[in-house]
Amino acid sequence: MNAFEEKVRETTGRPLESLSLEVLQVNVGLACNQACHHCHLSSSPSREEMMDRETLSLVRDAATASRPLSVDITGGAPEMNPHLPWFIDEMAKSGIPLQLRSNLTALLDKGEDFARFLAERRVAIVASLPCYLEENVDSQRGQGVYRRSIEALQLLNSAGYGQNESLTLTLVYNPGGPFLPPPQEALEKDYRERLWEMFGIVFSRLITITNMPLGRFAEFLEKEGKKEQYMRLLRDAFNPATLDGLMCRRYLSVGWDGKLYDCDFNLALGLPIRASGISHIREFDPKLVEKREIVTGDHCFGCTAGAGSSCAGALV
Repeated sequence: MNAFEEKVRETTGRPLESLSLEVLQVNVGLACNQACHHCHLSSSPSREEMMDRETLSLVRDAATASRPLSVDITGGAPEMNPHLPWFIDEMAKSGIPLQLRSNLTALLDKGEDFARFLAERRVAIVASLPCYLEENVDSQRGQGVYRRSIEALQLLNSAGYGQNESLTLTLVYNPGGPFLPPPQEALEKDYRERLWEMFGIVFSRLITITNMPLGRFAEFLEKEGKKEQYMRLLRDAFNPATLDGLMCRRYLSVGWDGKLYDCDFNLALGLPIRASGISHIREFDPKLVEKREIVTGDHCFGCTAGAGSSCAGALV
């Protein structure tokens, strides 16, 4: 039993268990046009793992059978998967709400037509912008990324995103180092004011996500000799009020190869779901995945620290 599982049992008297299947999260590949310092998957331009159309078809069928509240497309940079437009079209036919997680520059590379394509199919956009200041973004994501990200946001605004409820544009903040995010509501106010004043950019909301001690960020912590210090920070900031809202309790993550995980962080570690008779999307059965014991590890303290963290932002 790991330290996180012990903490959960000590707090609730039970192991961590799923509650429902509300979101089917699909990692369509680990290739990315960036190599961000905080990436828990160590995605980069050199990664070749990519979900093929056959597996995407199985994901479509699983979503149609289970009718989750949304299908959440992530990566890497999802835009680099050549089958993405086909998959979006297929999912649009189902009527299940769809959202795309973008690093913005990959979306910009696809051009104006792709932004309009997404808008016409009412695909919600969740866009990474770790700061509203150029030097902070470029130090995390690479020289010139900030300017191209701003250009992508302006393109999305011109396509209607951030202007009304039907085309939501969510921005994502993550810390620039081994510390917890600031309060989400106050930070959103700062982003709104600064992005409007500097560029006339509008957006729907902002969410904060804690850096997970995995992948490239774990390598950074090791190099700086700060991994144990950061893990201690996460453990000491454990907040039991976050347990009910943990994304793993309502999400199911599909890896680029079709294997199933409780979350994208467990995918990064190769920790598959604990469900009898099912490990791949081809074996999908809603009844088998809706109620299961969650596979945990010490990295899970990242989701329960302070206000909590999930793919939907702070939890409390």
